Amino acid sequence: MPAVTDRVPPPSAVLEVAARRLRAGRAQEERDRIAVEAPLEIRFDGRPFTVLLRTPGHDEELVAGFLYTEEIVGDASGVLSLGHPESLMDGDCANVIDVRLAPGRAEVPAARTFYAAAGCGVCGKSSIADLAIRAPALTSRLTVPSALLESLPERLRAEQRGFDATGGLHAAGLFDAEGRLLAAREDVGRHNAVDKLVGWALGEGRLPASGCVLVVSGRLGFEIVQKAIVAGIPVVGAVGAASSLAVALGESHRVTLAAFLRPGSMTVFGETARILPAAP
Repeated sequence: MPAVTDRVPPPSAVLEVAARRLRAGRAQEERDRIAVEAPLEIRFDGRPFTVLLRTPGHDEELVAGFLYTEEIVGDASGVLSLGHPESLMDGDCANVIDVRLAPGRAEVPAARTFYAAAGCGVCGKSSIADLAIRAPALTSRLTVPSALLESLPERLRAEQRGFDATGGLHAAGLFDAEGRLLAAREDVGRHNAVDKLVGWALGEGRLPASGCVLVVSGRLGFEIVQKAIVAGIPVVGAVGAASSLAVALGESHRVTLAAFLRPGSMTVFGETARILPAAP
């Protein structure tokens, strides 16, 4: 089955604006394409819950993944319906997702209206204790040859249509054990890109994704590792660095973290035995 990616970025993800480009001391008026960052309000039965800053596109997947990684729902049956309202008083349907949860399968969270920036995966938590996750440590037997893992950032980069157009979007890709790309998503927020992937996997019945590898285009922060754990993903790779909190979380939940992924090199934390070194 071909990978689920966007061959061109969604029209709503890219905006063309006037700009002045300076080169070698000369100024030239041009048009430039920039990544769209827009608010998305999540509602439960019409009641506002939170606002995310995201790049429009795959909004339903983003919200489904957010509900799953925030442990509001435990599986797809917890959501009765999810989508843009047909009509709103202010007419801004495209930036609102209304959710109906299944009685007995999921519970509407306590009021937690907050504003989450695109760079913040844990904004709105009221205490340090809220950062704890209920998901168990991962026991996946997945192993990945180091050479295969090192090749995945380049494969993901080939699918970054929005980045090609703007230079301003993060990407996340989900790969199987053979290195085949299953799906890729882009967003101004790296954690949003991961939530879009998790939402896709939830809809496809692929969670927990115990036989998969997650690769992100930026650094490895706490929120990326937290979402991977909830989704059951045992191996997480990134082209950037890993933070101390991400490493500690990976170690406590037996996740394999591979930072600074490059052809021929990486730095591995957590369950390091899942990465098979190349033969000398």
